[in-house]
Amino acid sequence: MTSEQDPAPGVSKWTVALTIMLPTFIEVMDTSVVNVSLPHIQGSLNAGVDESTWVLTSYLVSNAIVIPITGWLSGIFGRKRYLIFSLLIFTVSSILCGAAPSLPVLIVARIVQGLGGGGLQPLSQAILLETFPRKEHGIAMAIFGMGVVLAPIIGPVIGGWITDNWTWRWVFYINLPIGILAVFLAMLFVHDPPYIKRAGVRIDTWGLFFLSVGLGSLQIVLDKGEREDWFASQFIVVLSIAAVAALALFVYVEMRTSNPVVDLGVFRDKSFAAGCTIMFLGFFCLFGSIVLLPLYLQQLMGYTALWAGLVLGPGGMSSFFVMPAAGILLARGFKPRHLLILGLAITAYSELRMSEFNLEADFFSVSVPRFLQGLGLGLFFVPLSAATYANISREKTGNASGIFNLLRNLGGSFGVAFSTTVLSQRAQFHQTFLSENISPYNPAFQEAFRQTQNALQMSGAPAQTTETLAYLYREVLRQASMLSFNDTFYLLSIATAILIPVTLLLRRGRRGAPPPETPMH
Repeated sequence: MTSEQDPAPGVSKWTVALTIMLPTFIEVMDTSVVNVSLPHIQGSLNAGVDESTWVLTSYLVSNAIVIPITGWLSGIFGRKRYLIFSLLIFTVSSILCGAAPSLPVLIVARIVQGLGGGGLQPLSQAILLETFPRKEHGIAMAIFGMGVVLAPIIGPVIGGWITDNWTWRWVFYINLPIGILAVFLAMLFVHDPPYIKRAGVRIDTWGLFFLSVGLGSLQIVLDKGEREDWFASQFIVVLSIAAVAALALFVYVEMRTSNPVVDLGVFRDKSFAAGCTIMFLGFFCLFGSIVLLPLYLQQLMGYTALWAGLVLGPGGMSSFFVMPAAGILLARGFKPRHLLILGLAITAYSELRMSEFNLEADFFSVSVPRFLQGLGLGLFFVPLSAATYANISREKTGNASGIFNLLRNLGGSFGVAFSTTVLSQRAQFHQTFLSENISPYNPAFQEAFRQTQNALQMSGAPAQTTETLAYLYREVLRQASMLSFNDTFYLLSIATAILIPVTLLLRRGRRGAPPPETPMH
């Protein structure tokens, strides 16, 4: 008997890869495509800013709850049946989102959409890992990574174009033809592996309850914390306590039950534990910088949402091309750790370049660091994913994939929360510092005032004392904001560089023995 079993007999592994990457792409893209449409949704449904952000938060909460229990659900319903069921829920709820007559209806539909879409990423990764031979896991993760990385970059561009040219409702309606195609392909080409046996399983009620409360509360805290001024808000304090308590109880219950909803035993494998840690911290830094770049371009440089998305494009393209190359290098014997260290070094350098942005930067100056960041990401994601699963048996791949994808998403959420908070605090710090120099007794200020007043007069704009002071104050705010972006990018660069020695925790796959899932002759 061979060491690898094709879960879809008679079907090409490339056909399976294309089949399962389609739902992954649309699910990941849907997490970002709505962002640029939020102002239009707010105006169309007569909602406030805080109310409309629940359109994003509700999806993230339900999505986060489902991701880690995907392996458990696959064992109950069967992987193929659960995949098709998830696709149907995601597609139908997308139509309900587009047709929503009010904000509450839209939020409920987004919750259902998150429940349907949550399982698509872990399912896709698990199917890819068992479809490709173990020595080609790097190629499999390159395929998965191309979809996971490109989707959130393309999403805002597509969302902006659709919203500008049609309406925000079509951001959801476009999922219908893609969803139907994905269901059709899954029915034809995806099959359950023989070790997945649908059987009655005692439901881990308490584990499921604590997981839902813990992850739901945590995701709301991360998404709403900066707007609510973090622990100055009683709402955030209560949810934070609930998240910590529920997740602690969840771990306690799962370690004691015989049928856990999430098998935490996979963390006994040191490579998997180290890989999850590095993935969490890596996406913490990555998403922290990705969310800052469009803000810098739109708030300070005057870019439209479409042009801000185009700046992200070079990074997406460099990742798209370097990921298959990384997969091929791994298949030919390159050590994952070496590629991973190179990827982290390039990423840290790109973020260091971003910390040097200024208010006169042109398109080329901001797109080159983003291009380098894309190269680093490709060399980070592929080898890390392959090394993380090196010792995980097929029977445990679904469960491990759910945990791995959850930590990747949580890393991104923590990174975004960290970056936006540091950005806000540093802006206040620099604004206070710069404002101290605005004094009629400061010679530098007197000279700046005269130059500004002359410039306003030459342009035909009002140049009275009030208008001149207002203009100078706006410039102080811009400078303070620019310095805060520089500070945050610099911190993310340092954090990424610190990750390089952490890669030493990764261990190579077992040698001298067949893969864990191979029956002994």
